[in-house]
Amino acid sequence: MTNSALIESKQSQTQYAILALTVRNHPGVMSHICGLFARRAFNMEGILCLPIQGSNSSSSRIWLKVTQDSRLKQIIAQLKKLQDVADVIQYPGNHPIFHRVAPYFNEQI
Repeated sequence: MTNSALIESKQSQTQYAILALTVRNHPGVMSHICGLFARRAFNMEGILCLPIQGSNSSSSRIWLKVTQDSRLKQIIAQLKKLQDVADVIQYPGNHPIFHRVAPYFNEQI
């Protein structure tokens, strides 16, 4: 089996979770969140971030595609402790948010 086939096989067996974070939108928020994952050597497979439309405060939604493993529950608890994180919701890995934007990433620039 070639290396690329082995990698594809492993990725298809990997279970994912989608996290939706509601955060205060200001400089440094993404750095704090990414730093939390980096310090725990926990990879994020995908990140989407946009301001929440119609919000009366300066809030953003950050969507994270992460590996579903035993450390995820602890990371979610630590995310909720961050001052700028207002809410964290966990969805199953088949949530459509990343599938909806995938065509935009396949376009030629």
